[in-house]
Amino acid sequence: MGTFITIDTEYADLKQVASAYLIEEEGHGIVVETNTTHAIPKILSVMDNQNVSPSNLDYIIVTHVHLDHAGGAWALLESCPNAVLLAHPKTAKHLIDPSLLIKSATAVYGKENFQKLYGEIKPIPKERVRVMEDGEFLDWKGHSFEFIYTKGHANHHFCIYDKKINGVFTGDSFGISYPHLENGKSFIFPTTTPTDFDAKEAIHSIDLILGTGASVCYLTHFGVIQNLKQCAEDLKIGLHLCQNAILELKQVPKENRLSFMEKQVELMIKNLANRNAVILTEKDWSLLRLDVNLNAQGLVYAFERNENK
Repeated sequence: MGTFITIDTEYADLKQVASAYLIEEEGHGIVVETNTTHAIPKILSVMDNQNVSPSNLDYIIVTHVHLDHAGGAWALLESCPNAVLLAHPKTAKHLIDPSLLIKSATAVYGKENFQKLYGEIKPIPKERVRVMEDGEFLDWKGHSFEFIYTKGHANHHFCIYDKKINGVFTGDSFGISYPHLENGKSFIFPTTTPTDFDAKEAIHSIDLILGTGASVCYLTHFGVIQNLKQCAEDLKIGLHLCQNAILELKQVPKENRLSFMEKQVELMIKNLANRNAVILTEKDWSLLRLDVNLNAQGLVYAFERNENK
């Protein structure tokens, strides 16, 4: 029996905000999610501690192209000469040629914040990338990985069901749950970041994840969760609140849309916290502030995209 490690990638210099995962069998490994270029030394250190040499990393899997999931993929591949990147076809395209990815992320975060959060991003040679289709399986050292396309958070997103451990690596399709809130209780809420959020597809993706029969989910933000049916119910409540907020934007002047939506996202998060008897502190809200802003941007973008059709 191999080992399974949750790696805190310390995204934006914060603890327990973003995770990667190392699966080890017989001295070989798979890494799921890479976070940013800044996280690669940490991932390599964990591999070394588990006696997985860079030459024995067989696969790197990223759930989608957002840079807190895939921004460091090129650097990990450079360090691991035999590894192959497994990706959604749309993700693969943008990691092979990241120019548009860098441009759009810089537009969202600004040049200075982009450099601080993500650092350098280089193209990945296409011969080191394998596209995984919806429903495709990968057998590896006793594991059977099923790749399941899960639109909603992003239209280039997939999840990975590992039959051996009966768990799903969910990326952002099963929400965010921070385990270190001030009062020692966590809760889950959806993530609706730009640029192609679709609430209906997001709800369908939750059902696809439950449909695997998994007993655990491995979130990128952050770590391992159980009680999946309850979490799914909370996520769907949050997504319906987001849908309602999008409809209300029809009555809001364009210049006020983002601030209006930030207030609606705050209310959504408070609603889900209250459902789980979680009292959020000022320190918690300082952690949640970036999520509030990015979720609001995604919801406004979804409204304006449909408005212009």
